[in-house]
Amino acid sequence: MSTEVRQMFSSIATRYDVTNEVLSLGIHRLWRRSAVKLSGAKEGSHVLDCATGTGDLALAFKRKVGSTGRVVGTDFCPEMLESAPAKAAKAGLEVEFQVQDAMALTLPDNSFDVASISFGIRNVDDPVKCLQEMARVVRPGGRVVVLEFGQPTGPYGALFRFYSKTVMPAIGGLLTGNRAAYQYLPRTAAAFPAGDRFLSLMDQAGAYSERAAHPLLFGTAYVYVGTVR
Repeated sequence: MSTEVRQMFSSIATRYDVTNEVLSLGIHRLWRRSAVKLSGAKEGSHVLDCATGTGDLALAFKRKVGSTGRVVGTDFCPEMLESAPAKAAKAGLEVEFQVQDAMALTLPDNSFDVASISFGIRNVDDPVKCLQEMARVVRPGGRVVVLEFGQPTGPYGALFRFYSKTVMPAIGGLLTGNRAAYQYLPRTAAAFPAGDRFLSLMDQAGAYSERAAHPLLFGTAYVYVGTVR
């Protein structure tokens, strides 16, 4: 799956930010702020952001940790990272960007206070291995933060599913020229474990002394926070 996902993101990379802004109506910005707040990151913290894409969450963390902190953004798709350094420079923020596989990070043990991944863990071949690898590079007592889509229920859930299956592919295809990518993204979000089921994956990782799920917008997304053993 990794090769197919990399090719898909490569094909939409140049239009990813614009499309994301349109499809989420800007709500993704609020969700990132929630993830940063729940991470416990503070001035001087060292943060790793996996599957950073064009770097939005990494930049949000850098604003939080300040000049004395360090933020490294990684992604396994070089094309997604291409615009990230310029975006950071325009914002006056110093962030390191590296091509890395979140399941096989070439980074030392216990080297970060926080590791995060937003809307990326459902695209890795082995989410449990990813959770273990992220925990490996975080010091004991530090946190791993996962921002990912959920599956809302009730009338709102029905509306969200209609939007995801019908509106997202149409608009995403129009803006990027790759309708299939915006059929894949909501399909994988609908199938990926959410809520307590994702917490079970964190338990399987065997790397966390505590874990919690924080729903956003009626369960449209979740911020999962695990404290590393």
